[in-house]
Amino acid sequence: MKVIKVNNVNDAFNRGVDLFQIDINYRRQESRNGVTLEANEPVTTVYTRPWERVLFDRDRDANPFFHLIEAIWMMAGSRELDPLIKFNAGMVQFSDDGETLNGAYGYRWMNQFDFDQIPYIINILKEDPNSRRAVLQMWDCINDLGNSSKDVPCNTNIYFKIRDNKLQMTVCNRSNDMIWGAYGANAVHMSVLQEYIAAALELEMGPYYQISDSFHVYENAQWELLKDNAKLGTLTKFMWYPETVPLVDHPVSFVYECQHFVERLCKLNWNLETNTFDSVSYRNSFFNKVLEPMVNTFICHKERNYVKAQQFISEIQAEDWEISCGNWINTRRTNYESKNA
Repeated sequence: MKVIKVNNVNDAFNRGVDLFQIDINYRRQESRNGVTLEANEPVTTVYTRPWERVLFDRDRDANPFFHLIEAIWMMAGSRELDPLIKFNAGMVQFSDDGETLNGAYGYRWMNQFDFDQIPYIINILKEDPNSRRAVLQMWDCINDLGNSSKDVPCNTNIYFKIRDNKLQMTVCNRSNDMIWGAYGANAVHMSVLQEYIAAALELEMGPYYQISDSFHVYENAQWELLKDNAKLGTLTKFMWYPETVPLVDHPVSFVYECQHFVERLCKLNWNLETNTFDSVSYRNSFFNKVLEPMVNTFICHKERNYVKAQQFISEIQAEDWEISCGNWINTRRTNYESKNA
């Protein structure tokens, strides 16, 4: 078992790239999506500061809008495709019917097994802070074993426990793409869940452990870029992390407000002049401080109104998301203006 202990996702990303620089650490392995470099043994990533969840690396160019929106979509318990493809059109390739996602984690947390598991997890830990039975299930053996779906869950189950008066979380993953999954989407999605449950328990967040059974990268152009830049010493290194803001102010209303927010996203048509994402008062201020200006920024990007987009970026009241959104939008603005000079 390889253990990578880090402060946050930026540290982890650099350590992960370094891991695959050494031939003895991996094997070449065929997969249904192409050749992978797969770590010779399972990899456990330990995040000591999991709330530092935003990846800033310019070469990776992670889409912060999609990552955060998908996390809120999960907390809403949705499996509907529509809100996601507004921020990442490529998600349609993972849908079996063009309307839903079979492996949607939030739906599985709250609906797959005919009850909402999350309140049970919270109550178990409230009644017995020493419990080792707070297990959140995502893998459905009846439906998933042998299933030919385009979207079978990669993350299979999650363990929660309280130690040192903090909420620890261990996520088990059967197949983990380091670049797109482990140190991109997963770091955001799972830490958002952890932060919500910790807030519901009135606890601080403890470590987040990600156990990746098949930890791999695909041999493609992006991996070659990352690998070459790492060898040249130009892969972005982050020795700091900006200030963060709490995700949850009012745990009782948080899931409902996630659901409400996702319903609003379904009504968007990306026309800023007629469909601005107006402010709605939420008890959890993160929606007003961060999510609403992020959505308006993305609407401006779709309309190629980058001057207005910059104004909305400046309204994002969380420095980590503001920086990441600014970097992502500026890259698209540069590319667009270059092509349409």
